[in-house]
Amino acid sequence: MTMNFATAKEMRPYLAEPKAMPVGSPGKTGYLRLGFELDAEGRSVMRDWERRAPLIVQQELYFDEAMPEMPCVYILSSGGPNVDGDRYEQNFTVRRDAFAHISTGAATKLAEMRHNYSGLRQRFELEENAYLEYLPEPTIPCAHTRFIADTEIRIAPSATLFYSEIYMSGRKYFRDGERFRYDILSVCTRAERPDGERLFREKFVVRPDERTPETLGVMNGYDVFANVIVLTPREHADRIYERTEAFIDRDRKLAAGITRLPGDCGLLYKALGEETGPVKRLVREFCSAVRMQVKGKPLPEEFPWR
Repeated sequence: MTMNFATAKEMRPYLAEPKAMPVGSPGKTGYLRLGFELDAEGRSVMRDWERRAPLIVQQELYFDEAMPEMPCVYILSSGGPNVDGDRYEQNFTVRRDAFAHISTGAATKLAEMRHNYSGLRQRFELEENAYLEYLPEPTIPCAHTRFIADTEIRIAPSATLFYSEIYMSGRKYFRDGERFRYDILSVCTRAERPDGERLFREKFVVRPDERTPETLGVMNGYDVFANVIVLTPREHADRIYERTEAFIDRDRKLAAGITRLPGDCGLLYKALGEETGPVKRLVREFCSAVRMQVKGKPLPEEFPWR
């Protein structure tokens, strides 16, 4: 079951109603539901499509030359940065044998919050042999941001999900810098099989005022953190694991590591860097390796303006 944000103990200090527009006001509760399936010609199409502003999806695009039958979808927001009391919900379903690539049109910016917090609920459901790449742009927390995200995944044993999230330390070059000046970042991800079998649960809560992330074993001088979950059959996971390098490169100021998830359900990949560009490239290179293993085709080069 998806968590109720109000019951998350770490968010209890931030339950005051915003003074301008309270929680639930029009324009503050974005909703998105997308469903993908194969058409009669074997092309994957976005069959289900429901949205509520400020979340916007216009249509699927087919620009991937390596996989021209793959729909590529960009999630946009008409509301600017996430502000006090915003609540967003996103639901993605990929039906049997279908596939899709989902990203965002720009980074997610989290504005300063004085009373409440911003919350994001996500649900992914992948049926047999489904394949989904989810690569949103980074999340940027401003000073005194309060943000909670809860992601629930239900995936068939033969399906593959590449799920990534990238978090910055803040607006690094804004005025005198806003590195780790947000109030709280709470992120939880969990997965299960269609029959309810639990696969894993990962949660991290960062409160820089109580314990700085700039310590050895956490960020230790890095400013960008990428968290990647790959749920895939064991035979794919074994080959991806064998071919993925864990490293610390002090010249490039990058680091990456990989481990196995419980129950042979997939892999967990993490990367650190000083700037977003190199970390994004690492994530895309890893995604391309996953796609090569599962689909036999590489991820195309990122657009130069991204």
